[in-house]
Amino acid sequence: MYIGTTGPEGLHHLIWEIFDNSRDEAMAGRCSRIEVSLLPDGYVRVVDDGNGIPVGIHPKTKVSALETIMTVLHAGGKFDNEAYKFSGGLHGVGASVVNALSLHTEVMVHQDGGIHMQAYDQGKRRAAVKKIGTTKEHGTIVKFKPDVEIFKEGIEFDWSKVVNRLRQQAYLVKKLEINVVDARGFSNKEMERILEDAFFIKDQKLNTPSMSFYFEGGLRSLVAFYNHTQKTVHKNIFYAEKEVGNVQVEVALQYIDDIDSKIVAYANNIFNSEGGTHVAGFKTALTRTINTYAKKNGLIKDSDDSLTGDDLQEGLVAVVSVKMQEIQFEGQTKSKLGSMEAQGATSSAFSETFSAFLEENPIDAKEIVQKGILALRSRKAAKAAKDSVLRKGALEGMTLPGKLSDCQSRKAEESELFIVEGDSAGGTAKMGRDRRTQAVLPLRGKILNIERARLDKLLASEQVRNLVIAIGGGIGDTFDIVKLRYHKIIIATDADVDGAHIRTLILTLFYRYFRPLIEGGFVYIAQPPLYKVKKGKELHYFYAQEELNNYLAKEGVDPNAVEVSSESLSDDDGAGETSGENSDEDDAIAVDAMGMVATGEKAKDTKGKKGVVDAKASKIHVQRYKGLGEMNAEELGETTMDIHRRILKRVEIGDLDEASSTIEILMGNDVPARKTFIQTNAKMANIDV
Repeated sequence: MYIGTTGPEGLHHLIWEIFDNSRDEAMAGRCSRIEVSLLPDGYVRVVDDGNGIPVGIHPKTKVSALETIMTVLHAGGKFDNEAYKFSGGLHGVGASVVNALSLHTEVMVHQDGGIHMQAYDQGKRRAAVKKIGTTKEHGTIVKFKPDVEIFKEGIEFDWSKVVNRLRQQAYLVKKLEINVVDARGFSNKEMERILEDAFFIKDQKLNTPSMSFYFEGGLRSLVAFYNHTQKTVHKNIFYAEKEVGNVQVEVALQYIDDIDSKIVAYANNIFNSEGGTHVAGFKTALTRTINTYAKKNGLIKDSDDSLTGDDLQEGLVAVVSVKMQEIQFEGQTKSKLGSMEAQGATSSAFSETFSAFLEENPIDAKEIVQKGILALRSRKAAKAAKDSVLRKGALEGMTLPGKLSDCQSRKAEESELFIVEGDSAGGTAKMGRDRRTQAVLPLRGKILNIERARLDKLLASEQVRNLVIAIGGGIGDTFDIVKLRYHKIIIATDADVDGAHIRTLILTLFYRYFRPLIEGGFVYIAQPPLYKVKKGKELHYFYAQEELNNYLAKEGVDPNAVEVSSESLSDDDGAGETSGENSDEDDAIAVDAMGMVATGEKAKDTKGKKGVVDAKASKIHVQRYKGLGEMNAEELGETTMDIHRRILKRVEIGDLDEASSTIEILMGNDVPARKTFIQTNAKMANIDV
């Protein structure tokens, strides 16, 4: 209930909860440094140099305040307005929830010259808080290990996820130093020795991966970081910080030469993935302020259409942050701010400061307005193109594309659409499918790269129009998931470089213009087998090289000695004689159980002796599939389309920022950025050409 899920997101949420407590100390001006370390055996250690959790007796619980905070829900300092002016804790449950969901937890408080410690097992204390030594430090150390009985998917933390989250936090709290250390490469004994004298591990100067973040510019620096690989529309980054009533508002923004927007929202430094009232106030003020300035300065005429919010959000990169005492979120995971006070405060603070920015920077202001005017014209052209496509479908009774072989069922929840590569694979898939529930749409080669392409250009592509009409529900901001014609949209491309490229192009299209499909779990990638192996009358399909190698090893065959055919294995492979006459084995490889490899009539054993393979021996034929068209209908049906045998991978979006950035790098116009990405990640690629 409190961390959202017991999967990877919930696992990482444990770190955020403990870190947020330390960050609140920094926001209160009592902490200048925080360190998060990933330790061996699934442990995490979070350290700050704040005042330390109080260790005295709590007036209500009659035990140490430390024990109360770690074991009692709603007992944190977040309820004490004197303790924190601004904090991210809605219910004050962070530390106690992490403790309850951890196999072991240990807290050490350095305070007033003494070290106070308490340990817990699955949320229950081992003993009372005890003073164990003296210190010159001040602050709190929390060390915990998530409980594998709760986090059944594993307790392996993602280094990049932790680094990205804490980098954001460093931007949000000016002049706060945040260190991240990956010490998982040490043994438990080595780590125990290191931690004996370590307050901050990074001070030990260990040879281990680590990152440090410290930013003077705050949100201005964050926007600059987001845009460092982008072509900006105007030079100056707008930044303002203003307090309205009891709400402190910070906003930074800059426009880039792009068609997508990026509005990142925080409330009390908690990331709000779904936005909230502060974002609503910001958007309203942005539209009103720019329109007012543009008409006042003759950049648009009174008779012209006003620029809409959609026009003015195109290419916008903005960060909106509010801090307030009485804060309300929608849900414990705090993904959306619900405090109505924040809407008016954000709108008022931003309107005033942004109006002044536009007046003081007329060149920047003109560029921003012209960006909006271009978006307005493009929106009208796109609307005309979109209406044409949808109207054509409506007038023709939603006539489906000619190449689409639709299914008989009209129930979306049981219907599937296979998007396949080329007419050859399309024909095979149509014969191998279940006609009642499975539809097939073959694509002719590679579709348009839609990254940075506007909707009117997109809909000029016949391939894309066919997809829009086949899927149903429209496209872009008018997409209606209720009108979806299929609840499984399955991308089935060849297992080669071209197939991977086509799959990437389709996924880019879905991400930019059909994102609800991905977010709703409707998009899948088919996993056709890579190998077909025939041993006598037995048939086996393998989906990975490792699977094939394991099978061959069990049969006593050296996988490294096997040559693989790309030709189809006929039904009577291995049934004929293998004397001096040519046979099917010219096209398929026969491997006997002794490790002999034959390409026709002759073979060499592992010692180099020549001989003739006995046709009656236990022979293994290996075929490598490069494309779906190489399979016959029965093979494709039973391995890739049969719901009882097939393997599908569902496409999900993990980190929205990371996904958007990666697509921009790979599919956009910035060639140097793409080259750097490829060089950096080349060793991770498994290329089969």
